[in-house]
Amino acid sequence: MFATRPALTLILMTALAAPLAAQDHSHAGHDHGAPAAAEADAPPSTRAYVEAMDRMHEDMAIEYSGNADIDFLRGMIPHHEGAVAMAQIVLEHGTDPEIRALAVEIIEAQEAEIALMREWLENMTEEDAAQ
Repeated sequence: MFATRPALTLILMTALAAPLAAQDHSHAGHDHGAPAAAEADAPPSTRAYVEAMDRMHEDMAIEYSGNADIDFLRGMIPHHEGAVAMAQIVLEHGTDPEIRALAVEIIEAQEAEIALMREWLENMTEEDAAQ
């Protein structure tokens, strides 16, 4: 059994990020190319993770407003959506009961935070946006 959920989350994030960080992705033009993991012979879960990560990175390429609060939320919403997508992939393909339970927790927490961030953005005044 894992010592703590935060430790497990950190381990999972590191394990999933390492292979993706090793891939050659050109972020300058946001053209991520077709990583080897996305090839047809890769396992379905790998293809799904690559697609989710590519979508997340593309959606995180926001047009900056100059307002740190707004830019943070606009970037974090797709980041959290990426976490939800990855958790859904493990629910579809994963078998470990603890990991599946963690995925459910992640989906619930991230969806609540996404709703909070969207509400904050929707309720901003023009004066807030100008700051």
